[in-house]
Amino acid sequence: MQYDEFIGEVQHRAQLDSREAALSATRATLETLSERIQPGEAENLGAQLPGEIGRHLEKVDDVDRFDFQEFVGRVTEREGLGEKDREDAVYRAMVVVEVVDEAVTEGAIDDIKEQLPDDYDDLFDLQEAEQTAGPDPG
Repeated sequence: MQYDEFIGEVQHRAQLDSREAALSATRATLETLSERIQPGEAENLGAQLPGEIGRHLEKVDDVDRFDFQEFVGRVTEREGLGEKDREDAVYRAMVVVEVVDEAVTEGAIDDIKEQLPDDYDDLFDLQEAEQTAGPDPG
């Protein structure tokens, strides 16, 4: 998947009004995720994404053990959103993870999910719904 396609998918699926908003959501989600997962896993995932996207996963050398609510707070803050917009930030992060899952090798997102506690399950809801739905019969 190329950079323009990736950002376009995030913008479309999250119903954002600009590519800049899609890039902001992508950057905020991936930079925050990179703080929470093992650096090697972050780099492996980033290497499978377009360079402009993957670089957001390569900024951290240490793992910071924070829960999902802290993850959401960090994403919200990085996007420049207010506290009242936390649900929107969660949804956009879910969309970013879904698009990442489609852009990388099969199972790469599962490797990331295995590193996170159960309270992060909501982050993977869209991605899992796609996997269980299977191909469109229409």
